[in-house]
Amino acid sequence: MTEINIEKLIRDLIDTFLNAGTISINLRKAGLTKKIKSDNTPVSNGDLEVNKIVSEKIKKLTPSIPIISEETSDNKLIKDLKNFWLIDPIDGTYDYINNLDEFTINAGLILNKQPVAGLIYAPAKKRMFYSYGIGNAYEFTDGKEIKIDGSRNFDKDKIKFVSYSKKIKPEIQKIFDELNVKEFTRMKSSLKFCVIATGEYDGYVAEPRACEWDIAAGHAILKHSGGSVTDFQNNEILYGKKDFKNPSIILKSSRLV
Repeated sequence: MTEINIEKLIRDLIDTFLNAGTISINLRKAGLTKKIKSDNTPVSNGDLEVNKIVSEKIKKLTPSIPIISEETSDNKLIKDLKNFWLIDPIDGTYDYINNLDEFTINAGLILNKQPVAGLIYAPAKKRMFYSYGIGNAYEFTDGKEIKIDGSRNFDKDKIKFVSYSKKIKPEIQKIFDELNVKEFTRMKSSLKFCVIATGEYDGYVAEPRACEWDIAAGHAILKHSGGSVTDFQNNEILYGKKDFKNPSIILKSSRLV
């Protein structure tokens, strides 16, 4: 594989993400068409249009790297993938189709089974996040690029996590207790990785659930901001696993690492 300039690649994708976000909002305003997939989750014409926009641009920039997207079957049967893209065109489809604002557009670049770059855009919040290496995680908002620093305003007696459910399971509560978590807020989309990277929240814990395209971009952004992403046994999370299924996961901001 030809050597990739990862910074240039990610920067070349930012405008595509911003444009896809605008289109996603416009399609929602016009009225989405929705259906239920075989796994009993919803999909809309907005998901498919964003997938097309992002995938076509990525194919143009890196034609030799396979794309694995939640919304297509392309390349999902390739065995022992090491270098590939993971795309989730709309993470938080429920929020998207119900006029809520936490949904995100996601792409993560995997090289040698590890996340080396990621982009996440939350169109309804106008928050664009991206990263391309350790110490190179950024938020672009209001026309300005800000380096992400998750170490600000830390209070060890007010540790706040996000959770995908309002009901905390015993195995997760045990980890909360070990980490001195005092409160949590429900957040379902990959925006959780970004607000942990920025230090707005301190972490997240989940048992095995969801798929690799749900976490790859966020994993890169959080890791490159100085945070950590591991399983419950503190093992590094690698990509290209069977059926692209996730293991257990613990996210920590840089101030907890």
